[in-house]
Amino acid sequence: MNEFTAPVPDETDATDLVVTGALPTELSGRYFRNGPNPRPGEFAPHWFMGSGMLHGVRLRDGRAEWYRNRWVKFTDVDFVRPDGTLDYRGGPANTSVLEHSGRLFALVEQAFPYEIDRELNTIGYCDFGGRLTTAMTAHPKTDPVTGELHFFGYSALPPFLTYHRLSATGELVESRPIEVPGPTMMHDFAITENYLVWLDLPAVFDFALVGKTMPYRWSDSYGARIGLMPRTGGTVTWHEIEPCYVFHVGNAREENGQVVLDAVRYSRSAFQGLWTDIGGTADDTPREAHRLYRWSISPSGVREQQLDDREVEFPTHNEARTGRPNQWLYAVSGDAVIKYDTRSGAADVDARGDGWHVGEAVFVAAESPSDRPSGSAGGAAAEDAGWLVSIATHDHPEVPSQLLVHDATEVAAGPVATVHLPRRVPAGFHGAWIADATPFEGEVR
Repeated sequence: MNEFTAPVPDETDATDLVVTGALPTELSGRYFRNGPNPRPGEFAPHWFMGSGMLHGVRLRDGRAEWYRNRWVKFTDVDFVRPDGTLDYRGGPANTSVLEHSGRLFALVEQAFPYEIDRELNTIGYCDFGGRLTTAMTAHPKTDPVTGELHFFGYSALPPFLTYHRLSATGELVESRPIEVPGPTMMHDFAITENYLVWLDLPAVFDFALVGKTMPYRWSDSYGARIGLMPRTGGTVTWHEIEPCYVFHVGNAREENGQVVLDAVRYSRSAFQGLWTDIGGTADDTPREAHRLYRWSISPSGVREQQLDDREVEFPTHNEARTGRPNQWLYAVSGDAVIKYDTRSGAADVDARGDGWHVGEAVFVAAESPSDRPSGSAGGAAAEDAGWLVSIATHDHPEVPSQLLVHDATEVAAGPVATVHLPRRVPAGFHGAWIADATPFEGEVR
């Protein structure tokens, strides 16, 4: 792994963190970020395989009250039982953080979710009362209108793909297999108002790699498809696309009789280059960049369009627009935070400088007119009225990391506040903002 992804050896706590600039007083809550961090002596030949570690920063009244980090304490069981079935209780829970219906979860796509609390303590695995019998993706989608949570699990054994739906109150109310040709690594998907958008792409399971590394590889023969499935039920309509891979979706929407998907596209060489790099077998073979793309899907076919030349990852948006038209999309590129206008194609950029690597920028919406950043207009809340929260990690192992807070309306102006963290935080995956106003299960208010 690179210096900026190298694990830290312990858990720690710090209080009264130093802040440069001014933290918005309206930001009252916790920012949690997940990522792989192998324990000392742990076998983790691939970046995706290390034990999950949560990093948290508590903001309140314009202060950064504390930082802490905790490993997710997952159940140590054999993934394959003696009878050949799969045991989803174990898993590093190292990819993302989810709040749904008053509960917090650490997620990884190979296992059950692990419930945690607001102090980063692990409560235990969750199978939703025994109803969940597959793994759970680390990229579920909450419908902002219904409050339902849509997700899936993929498997090396049939059924290879299963769709699930949680009610707004947290009950697993629907599970159904989706027919696909074989076992693949489906990392993400999308929803729109009326459809689920499946990404059946050529990263396939390879039994020969089990126990050696992440057991998935590129397949030239598998092909690549996008599938549209009505949310009310019915069959999937599949559309062939140019072979590629997608780790992360920005958003999808219905527009002029089409389903439009914005996501980060990896060509074969881009996927192979990344996969060998994070698997510890990198070489000097030239590779293409992974770039922001758009797929416009209609009954007559699919149109593919590159949206930017920059190499980007971790696209985010205002989640009140999930599955609906959105003007603004955020992403990161090395040391930079980028704000895209999906209508005009324009981009605003804030680069932090050589040696810095900026992680996923989580959008935190302003809750009321008085909460809005300085660049926001009056009247109804603008889609970009809010803040972007991310962690920046430096190449040098002795340089502490920073929590960056950008005004989402003025990204190019740089962060309005920088929280100086007490240690290096390894580059990781996905985070979440947990507002103090979020009601939690069993909590008396």
